[in-house]
Amino acid sequence: MSSRVRLSLLPSIRCMFDDPLQIRVTGLSSPQDVVLRASATDEKGSNFNSWAEFRADHSGQVDLSRDAPLSGSYSGVQPMGLLWSLSPEVPHRKFFKTQALSPHVVHFSVVNKQDGQILVQETNERCILGDGVQRQTVTEQGFTGVLFTPPGSGPFPAVLDLPTFPSEKRAGLLANKGFMVMTVPVFPGKLDQTERLHLDQYEAAVQYLLQHSKVGSAEVGVVARSKGADMALSLAAFVQGVGAVVWINGCSANAEMPLFYKQQQILPALRADPSKCIALSSGLYMVKNAMPIPTSAEHSNTVVPIEKASAQFLFVASEDDLNWDSMAFMEQMVERMKRHGRNNFEVISYPRAGHLLDTPFSPFEVSAFHGFGKRAVLWGGEPEAHARAEVQLWKKIQEFFRKHLKCETNRANAKV
Repeated sequence: MSSRVRLSLLPSIRCMFDDPLQIRVTGLSSPQDVVLRASATDEKGSNFNSWAEFRADHSGQVDLSRDAPLSGSYSGVQPMGLLWSLSPEVPHRKFFKTQALSPHVVHFSVVNKQDGQILVQETNERCILGDGVQRQTVTEQGFTGVLFTPPGSGPFPAVLDLPTFPSEKRAGLLANKGFMVMTVPVFPGKLDQTERLHLDQYEAAVQYLLQHSKVGSAEVGVVARSKGADMALSLAAFVQGVGAVVWINGCSANAEMPLFYKQQQILPALRADPSKCIALSSGLYMVKNAMPIPTSAEHSNTVVPIEKASAQFLFVASEDDLNWDSMAFMEQMVERMKRHGRNNFEVISYPRAGHLLDTPFSPFEVSAFHGFGKRAVLWGGEPEAHARAEVQLWKKIQEFFRKHLKCETNRANAKV
């Protein structure tokens, strides 16, 4: 390695997962060509890599906030391009970062293009939990979840996070922003072990949050994507205590499995039609058209009656979602709300973004094995536009919850 070349990760090599970095190389010759490489291993041991070639300027520097790569995993000036363009070595492997206690570790290196020599290396630790945020597994009658509590005495607005499968990342990162967040997955175990879903456990989680001494909001916010999103709609429609819902790339109906509440079926399942999946020459499948749009009388009883909800809604749809037609589902919900004279909703759509809208700077996933479809599918989206949408949506989610989950100090004190 070269003793004079420096790789700087600013403001610090240790940061939060959703924090941007300024990546800068100094001490190069001018006009030296170098390759910046990034690598990471996820929680299941899958390796992810990205790279970008640059030419040092007259002062021997490369600055990713200023410079576009000559070639590489991304194009254009993208300060965080090496992070969101991390791709799996084995095709269709999903990036797993679900645990909150350990950081996402990314290794950076600067390689001399001419002779392949590694000039300098640095490691970035991207943390889920900030200083003082507490993580607690909660097992109560009716549900098991993980609770994240910000530092301090509160009062805090409360949010219920409903990931389709277990994940603590979004919940932990929201707790850093001053929200008390409980995460309860829709499917805590294997899919083939679940024949029906029950709303009661999520109602229990809502009540647990509302009774917590550090919660100051009179109602709970709910955030969810994909299958979790229609569960969030059902919570708002059938359960008291939900004040704000962020629905991301979901369905307007109860998808895949019948939904029960208080031992009674309240919604039958809108089921996908596997014959509508399109097999591509790459071996991947495009499954967008498999889930029907529930506009016919045949499917009308599967639609969630969101017009009954008093909650505020934020509907978020990616225009290039290839998992299912989120735009059509969102349009159906908007039409339904207007038909019932309701205006308690906002709408956002993201051009060229795909299904898996995640927290900022997550590796973009072109394809992965589908939990329901049991096959490798395309998720949709163009990497740069998708990454930009994630940054914008993350800010919007926080603004939305702060606006609609007002904290009352007297209310929190009354529960102490």
